[in-house]
Amino acid sequence: MTSRGIRRKKSSLSEVKIAVIGAHGVGKSALTVRFLTKRYIGEYDHHSENRYRHEAVVDNEPVLFEILDTCPKADEDEEQPTTNQTEAVQWADGLLLVYSITDRRSFNYIRRTRGNLQQETPPVVLVGNKVDMIHGRQVSTEEGEILAKDFECKFSEVSAAEHVGQVADTFHELCREVLAARRKSKQSLLDRMLGGTRVYSRGKSDSALPKD
Repeated sequence: MTSRGIRRKKSSLSEVKIAVIGAHGVGKSALTVRFLTKRYIGEYDHHSENRYRHEAVVDNEPVLFEILDTCPKADEDEEQPTTNQTEAVQWADGLLLVYSITDRRSFNYIRRTRGNLQQETPPVVLVGNKVDMIHGRQVSTEEGEILAKDFECKFSEVSAAEHVGQVADTFHELCREVLAARRKSKQSLLDRMLGGTRVYSRGKSDSALPKD
């Protein structure tokens, strides 16, 4: 579907807000820009959060992504959660938690960040970036899988430098998780409403009650 075709269906767009969270230097911006433009730019030097809007098609349905590329404060210990993350989590529909397989500190940062978030968090996808730099690996694939199991979320290892399709798949997978959570929430609400109706309908009507 062309972008023009997507715009014609603007009113039917599903809007999904994603916060990309991780320590400095793990490739959050590289992953985001790779998804947005399919291009790779290796060096990013930004000291503030960036927000992007992007239209894409996921499973033949148009989706409007709003992506928050978070930036930890430079004066904070990278193994501790940053003070702005609570706001990012409250804003987001889904969280992309990113670490570098070449940096164990970044892996510990994600572990501690997730551990300090409230239990009721948006859907999460865990990403190990820089898999092309296998010679510098400090975090094994198995460790990523175990952490994802603890988080009860999907997990993948990618390379922002080399993988166009896999990076897009990561964002699309998180989008699917968000939309599935929305459907589940709506169905749960509907079930509660219908449940109340069924209870009421089983009771006797006023006309069937004994008269004084």
